[in-house]
Amino acid sequence: MWMKLATLSMTVMLIVGCGAKSVPTASASMADVLQMEPDVAFHKAVVGPQEDGTYVVATTQRIDPAGESVAFEGRPVDLALSPDEGTLAVKNRHELVLIDVASREVTQKLRLPKGGSSWTGVAWARDGSMVWTTGTDGTFRSAARQEDGSFAWKDEFAMPEPSVGGSPAPAGFAVDEDAGTAYVALSRSNSVAVVDLASGEVETEIAVGIAPYTALLLDGTLYVTNWGGRRPVDGDLTGPTSGSRAVVDPKTGIASSGTVSVIDTATRQVTVEIDVDLHPSGMVASPDGSRLYVANANSDTVSVIDTGTAAVVRRLGAKPLPELPFGSAPNALAISPDGGTLYVANGGNNAIAVIDLEASDGMRAVRGLIPTGWYPSAVLLSGDGGSLFVANTKGVGSRATRREHGYNSHDYMGTVSFIPTPSSDVLAQHTLKAAANMRLPSMLRAMDAATVPARVVPVPTRPGETSVFKHVIYIIKENRTYDQIFGDMEQGNGDPSLCTFPREVTPNHHALAEQFVLLDNLYCNGTLSADGHMWTDEGYVTDYLEKSYGGFVRSYPYDGDDALAYASSGFIWDAVLRAGLTFRDYGEFVQAQIEPADATWTDIYNDYLNDTNEVSIRATTELHTLEPYLCPTYVGFPAKVQDVYRAREFIRELEGFEENGDLPNFTIMLLPNDHTVGAREGYPTPRAQVADNDLALGQIVEAVTKSRFWPETAIFVVQDDPQAGFDHVDGRRTVAMCISPYTKRGHVESTHYNQTSMLRTMELILGLPPMNQFDMAAIPMDACFTETPDFTPYSAVPNEIPLDEMNPPVSSLSGLAREYAELSNELPLDNIDEADEDTMNRIIWLSTMGDGVPYPAHVAGARAVE
Repeated sequence: MWMKLATLSMTVMLIVGCGAKSVPTASASMADVLQMEPDVAFHKAVVGPQEDGTYVVATTQRIDPAGESVAFEGRPVDLALSPDEGTLAVKNRHELVLIDVASREVTQKLRLPKGGSSWTGVAWARDGSMVWTTGTDGTFRSAARQEDGSFAWKDEFAMPEPSVGGSPAPAGFAVDEDAGTAYVALSRSNSVAVVDLASGEVETEIAVGIAPYTALLLDGTLYVTNWGGRRPVDGDLTGPTSGSRAVVDPKTGIASSGTVSVIDTATRQVTVEIDVDLHPSGMVASPDGSRLYVANANSDTVSVIDTGTAAVVRRLGAKPLPELPFGSAPNALAISPDGGTLYVANGGNNAIAVIDLEASDGMRAVRGLIPTGWYPSAVLLSGDGGSLFVANTKGVGSRATRREHGYNSHDYMGTVSFIPTPSSDVLAQHTLKAAANMRLPSMLRAMDAATVPARVVPVPTRPGETSVFKHVIYIIKENRTYDQIFGDMEQGNGDPSLCTFPREVTPNHHALAEQFVLLDNLYCNGTLSADGHMWTDEGYVTDYLEKSYGGFVRSYPYDGDDALAYASSGFIWDAVLRAGLTFRDYGEFVQAQIEPADATWTDIYNDYLNDTNEVSIRATTELHTLEPYLCPTYVGFPAKVQDVYRAREFIRELEGFEENGDLPNFTIMLLPNDHTVGAREGYPTPRAQVADNDLALGQIVEAVTKSRFWPETAIFVVQDDPQAGFDHVDGRRTVAMCISPYTKRGHVESTHYNQTSMLRTMELILGLPPMNQFDMAAIPMDACFTETPDFTPYSAVPNEIPLDEMNPPVSSLSGLAREYAELSNELPLDNIDEADEDTMNRIIWLSTMGDGVPYPAHVAGARAVE
């Protein structure tokens, strides 16, 4: 469980990476570095802007970027500098943002006619008259300069639909203006489209690897990075990814190939496919064209390709220190005009890593760090190399200015950083700031924790300690903010005006928070279910998901159906199994097989009440490594299966574990019905579905606390994301619980925690090493525990809301209630998170609170359905 640095006599020069001659602080000791971080401030920080002008974000990192920042709503993923270097074109979530470089002012926001932006791809015509970009709607389009200097959409070229149907997901591209040709990576088609710029016709498609990301044209040769690597061959083990199959690791099910396809543009044929590391994304060529640098976002490396031999000749580490675990996410590159310095956008570190290409030493290549906004995803240099331009996808977090007070996790506020290229001395200062911002000192402390005399404690935080717990139960719920459930609890930091499901609806949530510990400063790292389940299960989200918010046209992998969505560091259950511990999965990353397929909510509920077994409910999974550990009768979604049914299936297995004394060391469980399906006819009301979820949670906790395993069991509960509501502190603040005999009773804990804090606490209990940099740097939840146990069991509180309180028929309604009921019937609610969130929130508010309680428009803005 404990990691050690190879040489703790390292000096700061290994952090700043420069020689002592150019860095005045290079002779400082590691002890000085370990004192850099203001731990107290982080431990009590509330997410959002701080008094010193910095931001704290939900990943427990500080945002304090170098240079100047321009903020705007959205999630910028790419940028391009005009030929005269006067304007930046920024590829934002649903628009093209134009920024004047001299004034740092946004001069225009050009909304996409339809759909959203794909994850990369924006470029200027060489005369500056036009900007090209790609969209999730399947188009390659241009915006042309008008007489008044503004831009308007001009050409719109539809890319061919892939064989699997849907959008081809055009992404990065290269334009050959002399030939009048564009080469567009079609991610879902596994091809590159050759487009005639005059006619917009696609002349041909060139088959490449799986999920091509972007293209770079160099002297008649086209290089294409393939996120999913090579195409599978006979004998490969594969996993699903958006209608295709990707080569996967047999032990984890994670996509295990990354390649660069090399295309001769004269013959339009792939001449060679070069193996690189995982998730090859951004590329940059050396000024003389002899080297191609490839950022491998899921391996924390940069591959160096000799363009003459089409072979990888070097492999550079992108992490601040090679001793750190995975998690830096290098995804974009820029190179200095002299070809001597590489600038790497490290999304996970919120920093640009600076690599001296002449002096770099393989994995220990980083010379320094430049702090940026949250998740840098594109980096450019000015022509003279004097300025850096950085697109920060998550910017400063969910802090969009349209909110007067209160936030939703979808209030994205991205930024673009304008940073002077630093001298060696300034780089040293930047590096120390970036190290503090990313909590590098905390990681170093975790890697070098001093051994203490052997003792048993609830949460071991030092070598020599072991846990009183032998069993961890991890329950994941869906989509609620803290204020939605606990806003009415006076002892915590809540806003009762935002409390949608108060004590009457959630008596067990309230009772558990009161009897054990109320956590009022805990955050979801992510924003919605696609990334939320990755944060809960692996403590990390890959570039593949972070850049997909313009439209999840490849996949929405909340249920584990996309091998490209997974981090190379693996899942919490992989770590459990590697340690020789036992594991059981109840509904997480599970798909449901229900027979008869047309069984309704009422059919399933009556079958549950009568225990007649007329409806068959069976669990399957796309992740082969989970198959041996599934409860066969426990499924996650759909919502027509009741949570009390799920609780019953778990309790039945618990009774078997009681008989045999073999409760698994680690149990993961999805309890999803607090998600609700709005006012849809044939389903319970939103408050009844939340009451179902509440009762099921109470029943599960009661069963565990009254079992033989209670003295050695810790239960952790968290939402996968908080998107379906508002919170007056931050849109990512969420409902979470810590339940055990050693949990403090009747306690309010306001330490800054997040989902990776919960993962880290479970790892410490089970004796597991951190999976990546995020859980290594997370604040463990040891403050929730006491060494004096209280073995009093919990008794579930009966529901006050009938679980079969059904939504009324549309025909019986009028006014806004009828409008919302009709919308609920029309909205895509069969699959998770496809419906507009603002509309759903309003439907739930009206259904739950009634006409007499006005919707909190001061939080939500204009009505989406108007």
